[in-house]
Amino acid sequence: MEEDLISKKELLDETGISYGQLYRWKRKQLIPEEWFIRKSTFTGQETFFPRARILGRVQHILQKKDDLSLDELADQLSEPASSYRISLTVSQLKERNIVSVSSLERFGRPEAEGLPLSFEQILNVFAADWLLSKGELSWEEADRLYQTLESHAPGYGEKGWELFFVRKMGVSFFIMALPGAGLAFEEGVRLVSRLRSADLAELLNGRLTEGGL
Repeated sequence: MEEDLISKKELLDETGISYGQLYRWKRKQLIPEEWFIRKSTFTGQETFFPRARILGRVQHILQKKDDLSLDELADQLSEPASSYRISLTVSQLKERNIVSVSSLERFGRPEAEGLPLSFEQILNVFAADWLLSKGELSWEEADRLYQTLESHAPGYGEKGWELFFVRKMGVSFFIMALPGAGLAFEEGVRLVSRLRSADLAELLNGRLTEGGL
């Protein structure tokens, strides 16, 4: 049950950073050692990263590196995701293109467009939008995902949550657990996606702070 990974080559191409930058940030502990995952491929050993976490981290570093030293950035990035206290209205989220308009109109409480959404509320919309953008679930499944997070995510508090999206014989369902839970499923169950709140929070925070928030 592996999470969504991105290869080192894909990461460098997508973000525009260099090999040297990547490993300098690793040495300065801006990117944790455990995110560098060595795997065997048909071309030999390659390095992969957890996609959501590394993209969010790189985006955050690129936005802040001109204002903070790498040591200051390392201290900032050591703060837990629960420390994020950004809030935005639906209108502001649309303006910044943080979440797709279609997802905001469906989950962003358009009837209260002028009222701010908390970071946690934005995260729930972002989670559904993230999987929709990857083509991994239908709108009906996105509705159920969003309702699952709205109902149960607050109960996990600062520990955060991990969500498993699985299918069996065409039937899909969601399972939430504490991060690192060793879940096992019967034969025939296919893991479609695995989300960690901390990973999504880092990616979302990188996008939210892009404009200096």
